[in-house]
Amino acid sequence: MDAHISSNEETIFGDWLEGLAIFINENVYGGRKSGINGIDLEFDKDGKRFIVNIKSGPNWGNASQIAKMKSDFKTAAKTLRTSNSGLQVVAVNGCCYGKNNKSDQGDYFKYCGQTFWAFISGAEDLYTEIIEPLGYKAKEKNEEFQQLYAQMINRFTKEFGNNYCDDNGAINWKKLVEYNSSAIGH
Repeated sequence: MDAHISSNEETIFGDWLEGLAIFINENVYGGRKSGINGIDLEFDKDGKRFIVNIKSGPNWGNASQIAKMKSDFKTAAKTLRTSNSGLQVVAVNGCCYGKNNKSDQGDYFKYCGQTFWAFISGAEDLYTEIIEPLGYKAKEKNEEFQQLYAQMINRFTKEFGNNYCDDNGAINWKKLVEYNSSAIGH
């Protein structure tokens, strides 16, 4: 249960960070949420079209997920060049936090933390300027998470007590094992 809730919370916060990055880039460079599958952000800068896949942190995927991202980048670049053969397309894996010592990954660039926020905003110190609002949002989400988590634990505890405990609160092991392992449906 903890892993499931934690995974959902990471997705919620990750989606919020992605939205923040797109919002900032839209206001600075006129960027937009991409309509191309596997691409989160598109924007033009210095005569180039940047296609960006936004992740929360640098260690987000396994080899097959990274291969899928590379494939998405290639497909997106090909699609964009169909309508403008002279367009120079640059693929970027942007990570909202963390560090990366090697930006050039061959098929794409990987920018993390300060480098990512500066890349999408043009402001070198943006990563520190957004800490306070991020902390507020994290606290807000954490309080909501804690409340939902407590409600779920209470509901499961109540159901377990009603179904598998006697009036004194002792577990009725026979009933529990029968429910869990009996060949006859319970």
